[in-house]
Amino acid sequence: MARVLVAGFGNVLRGDDGFGVEVVQRLHGVALPEGTTLLEVGTGGIALAQELLTRYDRVVVVDATERGGRPGALYVLHVDSVEELRSIDMHMAVPSRALGLAQTLGVLPREVYLVGCEPGKVDDLEMTLSAAVEAAVAPAIEQIQRLLTLDPIPRVPHDTATR
Repeated sequence: MARVLVAGFGNVLRGDDGFGVEVVQRLHGVALPEGTTLLEVGTGGIALAQELLTRYDRVVVVDATERGGRPGALYVLHVDSVEELRSIDMHMAVPSRALGLAQTLGVLPREVYLVGCEPGKVDDLEMTLSAAVEAAVAPAIEQIQRLLTLDPIPRVPHDTATR
């Protein structure tokens, strides 16, 4: 059985920035494959690195992600390197820092995905998502369910890796 961690980032006091946390909260009411763990990281990224110490096969980071699209646009990315995330993070407690720490500790799963949503408003004190970002929550959950059931990336033993 594969162990998969779904980690929701965001500040629920900053409107659309709370997207990742909102998605993870709603996933609690959805049937998920055995071996799936949900984690509301919020803005405390160290919680993700600590949880990864228990070893996972795959991690799915859910976060508000500024990539220049229209508010509510959904992005699903396979993350090949932690450095890739540095250019799209929005938080002081950024996912890339937590994943970078996990990589340093040797506990970063081989499979890392980002499910991101283009935010609209994040600057005002607001505890609800905008209509556009709210509309992206259900499709995000569908994408996460798909990621939870993907066949794993074949593992190559370290001693047989090609050069």
